[in-house]
Amino acid sequence: MTPCRPIGGTSICDKAVAFNFPHEDECMTSCPDLGQGYSASSRHAVRQLIPLASTCLYETDFCNYARKLKHRHKLNAALDMIINFLKPSGNVEIFHMGKWGSVCDDEWDMREATVVCRQLGYVRPYRVTHSSMFGPARKRFWMDNLYCTGEEKNLSSCRFDGWGANDCTSSEAAGVVCMSPEIAATEEPTTTPKPPKKGPLIRIKDATEHHMSIRLAGGRVPEEGRVEVKFGDSAWGLVCGDGWSIFEAMVVCRQLGLGYANDAIQTDFFGGNASSMVLSGVQCHGDEDYLAHCLHDQMGQISCPGKRENIAAVVCTSVMADLVIDHLEIMRTAHLEDRQLYFLQCAMEENCLASAAYKLQSDSSVNWHLETRRLLRFTARILNVGTADFRPIVPKHLWEFHQCHMHYHSMEVFATFDIVDSTGVKVAEGHKASFCLEDNQCMPGVKPFYACANFGDQGISVNCSDIYRHNIDCQWVDISELSPGMYTFKVSRLSDGKNRTKHLILFLSTFILVSSIY
Repeated sequence: MTPCRPIGGTSICDKAVAFNFPHEDECMTSCPDLGQGYSASSRHAVRQLIPLASTCLYETDFCNYARKLKHRHKLNAALDMIINFLKPSGNVEIFHMGKWGSVCDDEWDMREATVVCRQLGYVRPYRVTHSSMFGPARKRFWMDNLYCTGEEKNLSSCRFDGWGANDCTSSEAAGVVCMSPEIAATEEPTTTPKPPKKGPLIRIKDATEHHMSIRLAGGRVPEEGRVEVKFGDSAWGLVCGDGWSIFEAMVVCRQLGLGYANDAIQTDFFGGNASSMVLSGVQCHGDEDYLAHCLHDQMGQISCPGKRENIAAVVCTSVMADLVIDHLEIMRTAHLEDRQLYFLQCAMEENCLASAAYKLQSDSSVNWHLETRRLLRFTARILNVGTADFRPIVPKHLWEFHQCHMHYHSMEVFATFDIVDSTGVKVAEGHKASFCLEDNQCMPGVKPFYACANFGDQGISVNCSDIYRHNIDCQWVDISELSPGMYTFKVSRLSDGKNRTKHLILFLSTFILVSSIY
């Protein structure tokens, strides 16, 4: 009897919970009652995650489990995960047309991970991974640009570009770390303890009489490292990374004269594990001149949940693009439009409508295109007020061409549009892919440089604006299921919260009024 062997990672057999039949001549065991194409040979080895703890899987186990899968009609949409040590984790693969293929990490987030872990019988996702964290992907990618609501029963029920349609490389495999019931039972008491009662947040400078010094340590260059602070003549200590964001990083870089914050990180990559934590709960607006002007937990009340590696760190840069959203243009152009799904089919391919629209399409195969959606349309004018041109992260040769709209996407998500209710719950959302970043309008004396025509370079020059007008596909939020009432409308650039605008909206079914908050 040939034992399993773990796939990827550094697991040893007695701690692995994944298996593979490595060679056809070594593992020719077949399961006759499963039918042709479902043998254990490597030709089309039906590899499936087995939720067993601290045991290896043998051929007989494989057959028994495969029979169970077949009875549940799951073999054609089976998932395979590469496992290491105790947490079920690895690159996600899907079985389609008798072949295994990878899933691309474009737009891969916790919603997709929730579906994967649920399909595999695990409690919930622990985290998502990108960039082939568990090793290079297969040459074949079956799925790209996945969009799940988190409620689907299996990954193949989510929206994506189509089987095999992708622009991904072997370094772009999507992965997950799931939480098994056994581990959840052992980790719940330690990972989610009852939080201690905290006092109100106060400014750091108001909590101590001593001057607070700040520095970066452990970086490869002076512009990066873990953030350390000290009060008066005391020893240098760490800042907790829980809740550490680009706003706090901006203040740190500004105070140290290092320019702008390029990234805010929670990591022990820059060392510091042996140092003590002296600050937690730091909250900045981003425009403070000194970190001491920000809010924090009261002195002595250090609360830093998570692992010991939760250390605040930053990466600064001397020049950076700074995109500002024109909130007045949003207010001026916001309006409602009712439009049939027949005219929105290209937008549906790019996941620009609410989930209910896709349910209509699946439930009614004949007349779904006659249904009408209500759209909140608006123009987004984005000005670069920074010190460097804004350029897409994705290199030009990897831009994705969308056949329906006949244009290239240099960024899959350029802006996000969210509507939240009075309790902070998101009730509607939209996003805008960047199909043409160019200098539509520039300040006097500035010559436009970026133009999309003829597969030209995309970007936004300093003191130039890129304009997405309200009549462009996906420049909207689908509010067809939204109830009348008062809501907050958030428009965020690059979905990272660095640049965003907030609006208060009054929605009365056939009328909408948008006012600015900031």
